[in-house]
Amino acid sequence: MKERRLFILVEGNDDERFFSRVVKPLFADLYTSVEIVMYACMKNEKVNSFIRSIGEMGHDFIMCADIDQEPNVLAKKRLLNERYDLYANDHFIIIIREIESWYLAGMDERAQHRLGIRRYGSTNHITKEIFNGMIPRHYKSRIAFMGDIITLFSVHEARERNRSFSFFCHRYRLLPDETDANTPPPAPEAE
Repeated sequence: MKERRLFILVEGNDDERFFSRVVKPLFADLYTSVEIVMYACMKNEKVNSFIRSIGEMGHDFIMCADIDQEPNVLAKKRLLNERYDLYANDHFIIIIREIESWYLAGMDERAQHRLGIRRYGSTNHITKEIFNGMIPRHYKSRIAFMGDIITLFSVHEARERNRSFSFFCHRYRLLPDETDANTPPPAPEAE
């Protein structure tokens, strides 16, 4: 049996922390190894070369990016395609709005209360600035707050509270109840 590796390309440290602790274990049974690579600090040519080498070795990759200021998912994918010369839309996952929205999505009401943050439902609108404003004063650092969130994180809860996280889980069939492959995934483009 051929070994299959997955490379998940993420933008920065917060993304790397989230994908390493929350997402990587979800792929553990599907690949012989899952590696998280931060690409935002790399030159475009190096990213292109790295992705080509992944393909030449017969392995898989997923490139994740925040939607940021783009009006929709398709516009963000176009931007990434132009920047990295990929033209491989099926390898992109666009996070709506930013990775902080995925962190908060995994907290049920009990976890929200435990960490001392106000109650919320959907996290589709959460930006880095909104997230930073929600950090309780007793936290000495943003990283400590994010670590506590990950400790209490529920993938099932996150799927209910964030459209792009739900799309991601459905797209890669990461949850046991994803049995019907013919059911279309939720559309993250509806932003």
